[in-house]
Order: sequence, then structure tokens, then C-alpha cells
Amino acid sequence: MSIAIESQERVREDLKRMTIFIPTPLRPFAAGNDVVEVGAATVASALDELTQTHPDLRKHLFTSEGKVRAFVNLYLNDEDVRYLPAKEGTGVSSGDTLSIIPSIAGGHQLSPSEAPQKS
Repeated sequence: MSIAIESQERVREDLKRMTIFIPTPLRPFAAGNDVVEVGAATVASALDELTQTHPDLRKHLFTSEGKVRAFVNLYLNDEDVRYLPAKEGTGVSSGDTLSIIPSIAGGHQLSPSEAPQKS
């Protein structure tokens, strides 16, 4: 094994191992996995490793400018990443979890006869 590869593997081992929960609609783009473990220092680097391992996820998580899509919600240990001071730059620790929660829109619009009646 070359020195560069050994060094790269040591760096990966030093990174914090965390778990990313993949929502059902995105699992086909993550080889069917509901959970992916990554080594990362920040939320952004965790997402980067996730999309390097599963490149088909990138278009579902990020815009063409590389920003997290507006309808993708990220929770680091139940904290909404959008409201953390460093956002995606927030550091992670071993054992942390990152949940990807896509917003759900649509549904059936009620006709006037189906709408609840005020009493």
C-alpha cells in the first residue's frame, strides 16, 4: 500500500463516525440503504461523503449551485441544521445522527361539499 493511501486511510479513521438516516423515497438512490455510516468532521463533509458514495443522491439533495435544496430538511441529533449557528458547517461528534427529511407537498384538494362544515 502506498504512503498516500495509508495517510488517507488514517485521516478517515480520525474522522468522527456518524450515522445518516436515509428517507424511504431516497433509498433507491442509496443502494436501498436506510442508514449510511460516514466519517466526517462537519455536516457538510458528511453529506459530501454520502454523495460521493452514492452519487445519484446528489441531484435530490443539492441544487446545481451546490446548496441544500429548500425542500430537504436536515436534523443533526434532532436539531434543525438551518437554525444552527454554523448551519452545514456545524461540527459533528462520534455517534451523532443526521436525519434527511424531505418536505412533503400536494395531496387532495377538498371540494366545497367535502370541506368540514363550521358549526
